[in-house]
This record gives sequence, structure tokens and C-alpha cells, in this order.
Amino acid sequence: MTHASNEIAGIPGVYGTPVDNHAPCTRHRVDHMGWITVCDVLEQGRADLMGLWADASEVHMALFVQSERIAVVSISVEGGEYPSVSRRHLPSLRLERAIADLFGHKPVGMPDPRPWLDHGRWPGKRRSTKPAQPYVFLPTKGEGVHQIPVGPVHAGIIEPGHFRFTANGETIVRLEERLGYTHKGVESLMEGADLDRGARICGRVCGDSTVAYAIAYARAAEAALGLEVPERAHALRGVMAELERIANHIGDIGAICNDAAFVLMLAHCGALRERTLRAADAAFGHRLMMDRVMPGGVRADLTPRGEDAIAELLIRFDAELPRLMELYDDTASIKERTSTTGILSADLARRFAAGGVVGRASGRDFDARRDLAYPPYDRLDFTVPQINSGDVNARVWLRFEELWQSISLIRQIVADLPPGPIACGIPTQIGEIREGCGVAEGFRGDVFVWLRLDTDTRILRCHPRDPSWFQWPLLEAAIEDNIVADFPICNKSFNCSYSGPDL
Repeated sequence: MTHASNEIAGIPGVYGTPVDNHAPCTRHRVDHMGWITVCDVLEQGRADLMGLWADASEVHMALFVQSERIAVVSISVEGGEYPSVSRRHLPSLRLERAIADLFGHKPVGMPDPRPWLDHGRWPGKRRSTKPAQPYVFLPTKGEGVHQIPVGPVHAGIIEPGHFRFTANGETIVRLEERLGYTHKGVESLMEGADLDRGARICGRVCGDSTVAYAIAYARAAEAALGLEVPERAHALRGVMAELERIANHIGDIGAICNDAAFVLMLAHCGALRERTLRAADAAFGHRLMMDRVMPGGVRADLTPRGEDAIAELLIRFDAELPRLMELYDDTASIKERTSTTGILSADLARRFAAGGVVGRASGRDFDARRDLAYPPYDRLDFTVPQINSGDVNARVWLRFEELWQSISLIRQIVADLPPGPIACGIPTQIGEIREGCGVAEGFRGDVFVWLRLDTDTRILRCHPRDPSWFQWPLLEAAIEDNIVADFPICNKSFNCSYSGPDL
């Protein structure tokens, strides 16, 4: 494979066979050496890993390359094996473990072969043929070292997850997570579904990011089908996405402070979050705006009552947000808990391609709204806040700054809301198998969706990738050398999704 026309865009020196009908970028099939070369590109930091998934016969990888584009490469699984990506690029490890659980494909050279999603409780539904083995946490040796198991059942109304702390006194030496306790089989549920049902399932992968997931899914379907979405629909998606971001960021600020016993901040932030959800309900008919985004456009238009509710909400934020920022900054007890706590290094944030607040608070300057510009953001004026200190305090302040940006973005969109329809028609017959990928910036970071459709526009394969896949391992790194009592605020400052990586 040496013909120049088959060189993979943005990855010089890597060649593959282009696959027909993949949009908006080309997917290339590569051989063994091509796959290894792509892994080397990741290891050298010349591209970021956006996704790693599989089907019955191939393993696929999506990369964000320096030329500000996405590249998708695939390798055929021969004899049930393929060269491990994590052997050269560790951030792919849990994704490879999930592929082994879901499809039985063995990554040759993978440094950690333990299961990830498979807890040995999938009788009759497991695609993997290997028997389930007891899960063994990584050992830690040292004088006075002890383990503290937490979860998977927790005191709060949250999803299950097990945290295995190894500590020396109160100092955390190692944290290891175990997730996947409520495996939903999302990817299997989507197989054979029509586009509408697929949208509803994808919008429920992670409820607090339902708009982001729905937009990424819709963009993947629209790319595959070559649809031109009305401008008004793009604008309304932007309003929904920013309302979702506001609700989550203000809620997270309050929750972080609450974990440091600063309950007053939780009360104020909780009230603002509730006002945001009510405004969303008034504007789009659902507090979380679930099922409002679909392939081809949106289901709900912005009513005059909804526009008034959003305007009132933003005025409320104008008045209260500066006071909350001052309250946080002037309260020494909370700043002592958040400053220099849970530091994530810039190098790790870059290597793991950490998205959202987690990455930008540690100096990684990436935002899909800007760097993979898509409507309506490609015509809006906004900045991407960035802080370099990487501690809990930085993640709090970044949320404050992002709130201001979201407020500005909503005002820009509503002030110049395009007229016209809110959706376009969806074909039911396309005559050929088509594939597409889409990205949307959620409040945690970039959500990536890859989709394959049959000739009747039914889903053959869909893979939604949550940003938390790359953030959970970073929490393990950030908590080292902190005390056990500071884990709650570190954990909440990351606010990784339990549901998102549970496919």
C-alpha cells in the first residue's frame, strides 16, 4: 500500500485502503504494519486517540490529528487477534479490555488482560468465549500499607462503582476503579434499530449528557446520509447544548463545595441548577431536553414562552454568578481544601487526550466546538478557558469561566435565531451500506459516535464513546499522595460518568 492517494490524511507515511461511503472523513483499512505505525504515531504524541471499538471482524480506531481532522483506521482480526494499541499507548487499555469482553478479540501484547465490562454475569449474552475469572486488583507492597474497599454500593443516589484504595496511613498510594456493574448492553440494543430508536437509546447512554450524545449521534447519521440540516435546527441544538452545560457545571460547583462541607454554596448552586432545568422545560418541553435532538434536526422549536424563560434565567445568572464566585474565592476553608489538591499533570492530560474541564484545567487546549468546528459554533464568538495548575481549585474556576461562555453563546444564538424549518426528511432506502462519525462537545468533554447503516437505514453497528473513558484513569493518577478524606472532592471535581463507559 504505497500509492500516494491511499495515504491517510494527517498521518504522513501511513497508507491504507479507503473504504467507500464513510463520512465526513475517509476510513482506511490498514495491514499489520500500518496498524503498528498508527500506534507509534499515538505514542509519539502526533495524534490523539478519540475512540477504539470493534465489530465481528475488524477493530477500528479514530484519531484526532494535528491538521484538525479525524482519521479512522481499521484492521481485520485474524485468528481472533490483532496488535495491541495499549502496548504502545496506555490510554487505550480499558477500551481494549472492553473489546475483548464484548467481541472476544485478543489484543496481542496487551499489558493488562483482565476483563473490564464482563463481571461474569452475562449468561447466554456474552460474545466472548473465554470463561469469566475472579477479578484481581493490582498488588501494592510496602510496610504499613493497607487497603480500603469502597462500593460498589454508595451512600448517595449514584451509580455503582468500586474504588480500591491502597493507603499508607491516610496517604493514598494507589487507587484502582472497577466499573460496569449495571451493564446495559447499549451497543447490542442499537443493532437492528431504526434511526429514531437509535437516537433514543444513544440519548440514554448518559442521562446528564443526553443532548451531547444526541447531537453526536445525529451528526454521525447526517454525515452517513449526506443530509443538509436546517440552520434553525443547528441553532436550537446549540441552545440545548449550552443549557445542558450550564445545568451540569453549576451543579458540579455546588457538589464539590458540599463535599468540603461548604453547604451554603451547594444551596445557591442547586437553586440555579433548578432554574436552568425549569427554563429548559419551558423552552423545549423536557427538563433534560431528552429526545429533542434527532437525525435531521430537532423535535421541538423554541416558543416565545421558552425564549422569555431563557432570557430570565440568564439575567438571574448575571446577578448571582459574580456573588457566588466571590463567595467561593473569599472562603478560606474551601480554598484550603481545593488548592493544590488532586493535581493532574499537563503531560498526563495531553497523553490521555482528556476532554472538557479535566483537560483544560491542566492546560490541554482542546474544545470540539472550536477545534472540530460544527454548527452553530462555527459562526459564534467564544473563547475556550484554560488553566494550567490542574488541581481541584482549577477545575472549579474553569467551570465558572465556562458558565460565562455558555451564557454568551446562548444570547448570541437567540439574538440571531434563523427562521425556517427545524428538521429535514430522512431517507428510508439508501441502496448501499454507509458509515459516519460525529463529535459533540458535552460538559465532560468530546462525545464521539460512530455509526454503520444498512440499505434500509437500520443500524448495523453503533459505538458511542464517552469522554470518561479517558478521565477515570486520570483520577487514579491525580489522587495519589493525597489523603483519603480528599477523595470525595477530587472525585466530584472530575465528575466522571459511571454510565457512559458501560456499553
